Amino acid sequence: MGCRDTFYTLIVTFSVALITYNILISANAPLKQELPGPSRSSSEFDPLIKMMPRGSNSKKRLFHTAVTASDSVYNTWQCRVMYYWFKQHKNGPNSDMGGFTRILHSGKPDKYMEEIPTFIAQPLPAGTDQGYIVLNRPWAFVQWLQKADIEEDYILMAEPDHIIVKPIPNLSKAGHGAAFPFFYIEPKKYESILRKYFPVNKGPITNINPIGNSPVIIAKDSLKKIAPTWMNVSLAMKKDPETDKAFGWVLEMYAYAVSSAFHGVGNILHKDFMIQPPWDTEVGDKFIIHFTYGCDYDLKGKLTYGKVGEWRFDKRSFTTTAPPRNLPLPPPGVPQSVVTLVKMVNEATSNIPNWGS
Repeated sequence: MGCRDTFYTLIVTFSVALITYNILISANAPLKQELPGPSRSSSEFDPLIKMMPRGSNSKKRLFHTAVTASDSVYNTWQCRVMYYWFKQHKNGPNSDMGGFTRILHSGKPDKYMEEIPTFIAQPLPAGTDQGYIVLNRPWAFVQWLQKADIEEDYILMAEPDHIIVKPIPNLSKAGHGAAFPFFYIEPKKYESILRKYFPVNKGPITNINPIGNSPVIIAKDSLKKIAPTWMNVSLAMKKDPETDKAFGWVLEMYAYAVSSAFHGVGNILHKDFMIQPPWDTEVGDKFIIHFTYGCDYDLKGKLTYGKVGEWRFDKRSFTTTAPPRNLPLPPPGVPQSVVTLVKMVNEATSNIPNWGS
């Protein structure tokens, strides 16, 4: 087993080195498309696909919602809540929501296969992610896009900590993706670093949009081109100390933005795609609540961000156990976005069978 792990590591290291070399010497040299690890026959690498609904594709612009996840308790309870709200809004007014897949990159099934439509992807070889588990996301998408039979012509890449608050239409147009702009993705600020992966003759650095891979609605054919590049650029960025230090936990987001631009796929930036409490205080006409930040308040409803509040909701409080049913609601004065978030988590946990098991 030790020899096999060493072989995996050598293959991946060689692949990343070659990718980086190709990017540096020529913008016209295509990124290496081989996948991590040694080649395998189809019989050795059949993903497990469970509960893939096969409905009628009556709408021309339906999108398939895909969420990558590990098998941790932390990711799993978020996926269960996310899928609950997906089902509530799928058939609502103006919805272009088609099928749903949890892309589980643990390499093995779990006990929620009957609850959530799931595709089993293989994780990266041991040690490849260097403790940055998000590197498994692009590799998981590559496997899913190659192996799964996806009816819809578009994909919504979402995350476990997304709660859909109303039916989502297909926001993409004319060959462009639809994406949420993140204030902390700043291509111009890091131009000297990004030029390692996005050569000058590919265009101005402003061609790189301030986005991550999620939420993004994109044509399936475009994503099939982007995904291997996204995977390879992510690995190359993580291997480069300067890039790794500069981008930290958003490295994989930069890698997707670069890869999208590398393939000439621009994005329509939708600020109304989602909100992020506690900074966004009203749900309004948004489609998704992204509960990535902790919400801490005193009992008078004053935000105490950076300090554990007398009342709090933070997904990181539930890393080893799922949140209990009927979480206490925020005190008076807390913004509507946070109140809505907790109420929606409570509704989901109250209606999902065997919650907490």
